[in-house]
Amino acid sequence: MNREEAFQIVREFTQNENLIKHMLAVEAAMRAYARRYGEDEETWGIVGLLHDFDWEIHPDVAPDSHPAAGAPLLRERGVPEEIIRSILSHATEVTGVQRTTTLDRALYAVDELTGLITAVALVRPSRSLYDVDVAAIKKKWKDKAFARGAKREDIERGAAELGVPLDEHIEVVLKAMQGIAPVLGLDGQSA
Repeated sequence: MNREEAFQIVREFTQNENLIKHMLAVEAAMRAYARRYGEDEETWGIVGLLHDFDWEIHPDVAPDSHPAAGAPLLRERGVPEEIIRSILSHATEVTGVQRTTTLDRALYAVDELTGLITAVALVRPSRSLYDVDVAAIKKKWKDKAFARGAKREDIERGAAELGVPLDEHIEVVLKAMQGIAPVLGLDGQSA
């Protein structure tokens, strides 16, 4: 499985461009963590890219079936079991698959955080990730009404499971997202 094949799967099952951008942001963050830990960047990136590909398949039950509903589809397409297992582990509460590897813990740690960082960028006058820093994210973090869907407790738990201080974790993910800001439409050019 290579990145192009993974992205074809994303395109096949996902219509919502914002959801695709979320998966691209998670991919970038996963690649950053793979580099940090000396792991295979391609595998880690593919895990991030595919982790939510099935969200739209059953919209009425997605929170209850995601990502389990997508696992058989990934198997049909020849996705390695290591990747599927890691994707399943990012929703332990639903799938029962425990996070046992650094790969698993990284996916869980970055997933919600990318959404919060995106929301912070979108409220900036420039709509640019380049104008966001850790302090801005932490300031918005305290406002529980802001980006309510970004579960702060999951972000904190994820950073702790990964063994990375929260501010450092935010910095890693932010820098990764800044590296692909134009792809995410968060470079201030479309404001």
